[in-house]
Amino acid sequence: MSNAAVQVIPQQARLRALVLPREHGAWGILLVPLFTGACVGMAGGARLLPLALFTLAALALFWLRTPLESWLGSSPLKAQTAEEKNTVRVTSGVLGAAAMACLAALLGTGSYRGLWLLGTACGLAFAAQAGLKKLGRRARMAAQLVGAIGLTSTAPGAYYVATGQLDGRAFALWFANWLFAGNQIHFVQLRIHAARAAGWRQKLARGSAFFAGQFAMLAALGAAWIAGLLPLPALAAFVPVLFRGMAWFRRPPEPLQVHQLGWSELRHAVAFGLLLVAAFLHG
Repeated sequence: MSNAAVQVIPQQARLRALVLPREHGAWGILLVPLFTGACVGMAGGARLLPLALFTLAALALFWLRTPLESWLGSSPLKAQTAEEKNTVRVTSGVLGAAAMACLAALLGTGSYRGLWLLGTACGLAFAAQAGLKKLGRRARMAAQLVGAIGLTSTAPGAYYVATGQLDGRAFALWFANWLFAGNQIHFVQLRIHAARAAGWRQKLARGSAFFAGQFAMLAALGAAWIAGLLPLPALAAFVPVLFRGMAWFRRPPEPLQVHQLGWSELRHAVAFGLLLVAAFLHG
């Protein structure tokens, strides 16, 4: 293989990293709520074109963040050469134009003014996340939890454009998806920071906040059910992650395998999405 060919491969990988979202877990936090909102909304006779436009806008805006930050220099990986700057500039322009076109088509009808409310909430969440990131590692998980508010807004958004109603079910879907995303974020951080914990005593010492969070999630779910926000079957959607979280404290020590953990959490997210949709449709 020639020297030129050897140099092209790392450069191509770098260009991909500059324009493609690197936070793989964030894709799940975006797509599972989008799926649940769309499925529950479509059950009542969906407006397919608005839902398709919203989906394209959400995906474009999520994708846009990576090349835009690379272009502006606000991410750790910055565009440096003329080729890199041109790539992120063109990619940002195409994605931004696609998102704006889809949103203009939705808002231009005058039927989806509630998207302004969701967009404002999403923008505030991402602004708060950016502020928390500046505090460093100690605020990393808090930043992720706040950012998840914005990502999971795809649940009420998809439900809203599918039904034309921004009602209690829309916000219940948002709440449930954010609560689940928060549990996943907390568990992944626990696995990373307690990877060397040996025995349940050390695990409990390092994971006391997560352990308490499991019960806090149960209390929040119970309160939401009593208040009539969530149907009772929706609580079953959280059982797998509750069991997964508690079972970790009793499992023998094992090396952290990040890819395996990622796939495991993806399976939990898919199961949660399916169970939550079933709960809302039949609850």
